[in-house]
Amino acid sequence: MSTDKTPSKAELYIRSSIYWILMVSTGAVIGLLTVFTFPFPVDQRYKFARSWALLNLWLLKHICKLSHTIEGKENIPNEGVVVLSKHQSTWDTMILQVILPPLRWVLKRELLRVPLFGWGLAMMKPIAIDRSAGHRAVAQLIEQGGPMLDDGYWVIVFPEGTRMHPGQKRRYKQGGSILAVETGHPVVLIAHNAGEFWPRHSFLKWPGTITLRIGPVIDTRGKTAEQVTNIAHDWIEGQMKEISDPSRWNR
Repeated sequence: MSTDKTPSKAELYIRSSIYWILMVSTGAVIGLLTVFTFPFPVDQRYKFARSWALLNLWLLKHICKLSHTIEGKENIPNEGVVVLSKHQSTWDTMILQVILPPLRWVLKRELLRVPLFGWGLAMMKPIAIDRSAGHRAVAQLIEQGGPMLDDGYWVIVFPEGTRMHPGQKRRYKQGGSILAVETGHPVVLIAHNAGEFWPRHSFLKWPGTITLRIGPVIDTRGKTAEQVTNIAHDWIEGQMKEISDPSRWNR
């Protein structure tokens, strides 16, 4: 059972409101400023843009009393890998920028059209996929992701495809595994319980400590995409059973 001290609803709403105002306003400012970094190399653009993630993690800790602990940092290799991560919250898109080497996101092309935020996102050279392209979308992933992996960047893929509420499951898609197998790059797995504190579509941010675990490197050579996907599913969901607290799922 959870041992987190439960604040009053009034306190939760006040803290969450302050955080949301700062999150949106700083996102707009940094997103706009990131657009003006276009003359600089992409790695410098990335470092500047991720300042928003660093700032928001600090705000979460000091305003919402929401911190985190990272386990398995020793599993981070010095080469380009495909990351297959649990996706429960906006929080994971922030923390991955901070704890991992320079990375590239796999995202919907439409996000790049969002004023300010999307424009800044485009400066970081994400892998923008046309989700309506069907099987062609996987080809786009390989065409764009392969050279990035060869250059030493990490490519982030959420195999469930969207944020999931704690306790809910969805079939893992094979796109990220196909990218890793086709390019011969390894896979790193990540599990976390952020959705218990910052759930999908939730205004409230609950205090506590998010647990994130980084798994051992998976060598994809000699494996099929299906085998890699099954390994990812079993490890991530197994870790979720250990770090999850059902008492926080529907509060």
